[in-house]
Amino acid sequence: MIIVTGAAGFIGSCLVSKLNKEGIIDIIVVDDFSDNEKNKNLLGKNYLQQVHRNNFIDWFKDNYNIVNFVYHIGARTDTTEFNKEIFDKLNLNFTKDVWRLCAKHFIPMVYASSAATYGLGEHGYTDSHEIIPQLKPLNPYGDSKNDFDKWAIAQQTAPPFWAGLKFFNVYGPNEYHKLRMASVVFHAYNQIKEKGSVKLFKSHNADYKDGEQLRDFIYIKDLINVCFFLYQQKTASGIYNLGTGKARTFVDLVNAVFVSINKKPEINFIDTPADIRDKYQYFTEANMTKLISAGYNSPFTSLETGVKDYVTEYLVKNIFY
Repeated sequence: MIIVTGAAGFIGSCLVSKLNKEGIIDIIVVDDFSDNEKNKNLLGKNYLQQVHRNNFIDWFKDNYNIVNFVYHIGARTDTTEFNKEIFDKLNLNFTKDVWRLCAKHFIPMVYASSAATYGLGEHGYTDSHEIIPQLKPLNPYGDSKNDFDKWAIAQQTAPPFWAGLKFFNVYGPNEYHKLRMASVVFHAYNQIKEKGSVKLFKSHNADYKDGEQLRDFIYIKDLINVCFFLYQQKTASGIYNLGTGKARTFVDLVNAVFVSINKKPEINFIDTPADIRDKYQYFTEANMTKLISAGYNSPFTSLETGVKDYVTEYLVKNIFY
């Protein structure tokens, strides 16, 4: 039996689909299931039972003997939320409870960390455990993820295998419900449909031209392939970056959307809001050495290929993965 928390969300629902494609249906899906739009991500997927997030820890205590793997993907991911208590409850303490049960009952666990833990990248983007205590995230969401990473690497009692995955900029199907927190690909496609053009933030850093801010964009299908690899291989426990290892510009990303729908690129640049300028990342790029050294050797989808697949196979058709 495999548990997937956050199963109705973007990444969680794609992971459930991946497990189904691998012939696995013995799945318990965990979420709050209160968002009807979000719940559409689970339509047509095979699983055994839904468990509400608020009841999950008690359910796990009673049913640990039938569980052989946990994907803890669920989290509060809104980077504009500044209520620390919410993040402490949902991202930090809830994850500690899951960890302790996995450790107690010898159940392997993969959990979602985030590249938001790296802040402005002052210490680089290597997933070495040594730098984790020095990292300075830019918002409470990043703090909550880094707080758990710090806690995890300090534990003497741990699951028999565990991995914290620092997701970089993920894009792909099943993010229809995310509204403003959806990927730039999603927003660009909808802006093109409505207005024929796309708005991007200007650069307020002399080292970068407008639109040439860099991110490590990873396609959701690559991300869930890594998650499944860890389920199969159970490599050395630890925290792993999960990007592509190749940063690309926002102009590259948006141009790929235009090409996918055979439109001539038209990009307008607007000022980055003053309240986030000092917290704006101009460069992120995952150092992928650790995961590759652990045996993951599948190539990552190119930006152009990933965007085309997402746009033409999902957004244009308005379907789910």
